[in-house]
Amino acid sequence: MMPDRFLLTFNPGSSTIKLGLFAIGGEGARRVGKGVVDLRKQPLILHFSKDGEEIQVALQAPLSEDFHEVLDEMLGWLSGHFALDNLAGIGHRVVHGGERFTAAARIDEASLGAIEALVPLAPLHQPQSVRLIRALLRLRPHLPQVASFDTAFHATQSDLVRRFALPRELHDRGIKRYGFHGLSYRFIARELEQRFPRLAAGRVVVAHLGSGASLCALEGGLSRDTSMGFSTLDGIPMATRCGILDPGVLLHLLGQEHWQAGDVEDMLYHKSGLLGVSGISGDTRVLLESAGSEASEALDLFALRVAGEVARLASTLGGLDGLVFTAGIGEHQPPIRAAICKRLAWLGAVLDSSANDANATLVSSHDSRVQVLVIPTDEEQIIADETLSLLTA
Repeated sequence: MMPDRFLLTFNPGSSTIKLGLFAIGGEGARRVGKGVVDLRKQPLILHFSKDGEEIQVALQAPLSEDFHEVLDEMLGWLSGHFALDNLAGIGHRVVHGGERFTAAARIDEASLGAIEALVPLAPLHQPQSVRLIRALLRLRPHLPQVASFDTAFHATQSDLVRRFALPRELHDRGIKRYGFHGLSYRFIARELEQRFPRLAAGRVVVAHLGSGASLCALEGGLSRDTSMGFSTLDGIPMATRCGILDPGVLLHLLGQEHWQAGDVEDMLYHKSGLLGVSGISGDTRVLLESAGSEASEALDLFALRVAGEVARLASTLGGLDGLVFTAGIGEHQPPIRAAICKRLAWLGAVLDSSANDANATLVSSHDSRVQVLVIPTDEEQIIADETLSLLTA
């Protein structure tokens, strides 16, 4: 019997590295394990789960700028438990693909250079992807690597939707709306097609609500509009990011308040959003348990902005047939779903409170004009599928 061949996927955040291990079989890529390392916590610990078993691996390697030692130790541990001699390739989530990458791409020096050139457009996430790719090129130079881009899914949007009301030459130089969380939206679109085909053919807004959060308007499974634009700061408030902001505020801070650009960037990415409004935490679980009025105000603002964005996206679609909640908040926090849908009752989104409290798949009531669903997302599965598709092409 031939041993399983494997794929590894890497999904880097601003301060975490998620990895997935997939076995390649007749039905494609099947997940056999997943792990995460929080780079903010010392000592570093790889939290890995397989077959329902949770394993914690204390990593001894120092955290260097290029991740080389940490990745080497992680791969060594995985090799001790799986036949990584049969590793067929590695897939990466890359946040920004710019105008060049509208589909997954094999990584070579040219494509990696193009990915690295986009670092200024995604300064929180893109550098992590570049470091991981370069470290793995050093550690496993013979292994093919593939990049899956969060922006690629939104390439189906019209030029009108992607345009800012700025001078045309800026648009022509790439200053436009790109959209993000595309791997998550691709997974949800596929799940809808398989499980709810009639709804998938219609007009659906997907709310990817996590520490990073955005919404996407789907028509027939294709992206038509999204809340995030040029950067991952745009759209609705997030854990520590501000969401949409009057650019006059930035002019005021840089001019009259004499802020430095680096301080503005740090505030927008790390000190705003739910954390900034509440002064307590950017974690909605903490805010839901807090008795403070500031916590309630932060959650109310979040629900208000999400509901407003659903309505805007429904306008782009010309109506709304379905609303899908996904990601950490969307999948697991009934009070927040309820607060959002309460503001959307006029649009026809009415929840069944019992189904919502139980985190059921269908959480809308029988008389709701809009079908409201809760569907877990799986970005790593999309990375694995796209990697396997390119490797076998």
